[in-house]
Amino acid sequence: MKLFSAAAERNKAPFAQVLKTVLPETGLVLEIAGGTGQHAAFMSAQFPNLQWQPAERHERELASMHMYREESGLENFLTPVQIDVFDQPWAVEQADAMVCMNMIHISPWDATLKLLDGASRALSTGAPLCLYGPYRRKDQPTAESNEGFDQSLKSRDPSWGLRYLEDVSSEAKERGFELTLIQPMPANNLTVVFTRN
Repeated sequence: MKLFSAAAERNKAPFAQVLKTVLPETGLVLEIAGGTGQHAAFMSAQFPNLQWQPAERHERELASMHMYREESGLENFLTPVQIDVFDQPWAVEQADAMVCMNMIHISPWDATLKLLDGASRALSTGAPLCLYGPYRRKDQPTAESNEGFDQSLKSRDPSWGLRYLEDVSSEAKERGFELTLIQPMPANNLTVVFTRN
């Protein structure tokens, strides 16, 4: 079944604009927690010189990704693979860039740590890890809409919720990444880019 996410439809173009400033000109981009496949279809068209490798842990989303891939007809939209960040090794062990949208707040904190572990294994010096989603920041008040979203997430699963960007950055730094970009995005989201040292 082909899935549709209204949020993915809204954020794909703004996110692509930021990615144009940080992704390499050629190579392989690994998208973790790729969801429906809408992002992969859009990004593959936006970045024809990059190989876009979407990955998901859930069978339903993987099936949807396959449908978007077939519909797109794009050769650089690679066959989706199953990756759970808790597994090791991953189905894709090396990449020139990594992208992950809207996973960190809809998963346990340990999933973020495993994402960063995997990125440190897969990415070489100078490669970007690009994260998109809502964050808390210790020096700034959280938007009211994000507070409500955080409460909604925690009501569904107490291990979910908005993370402090400083905590993510600290863990990334321990794994050899430097925070190189914080870009405000629509609906009180951020694009955050870490570069492998």
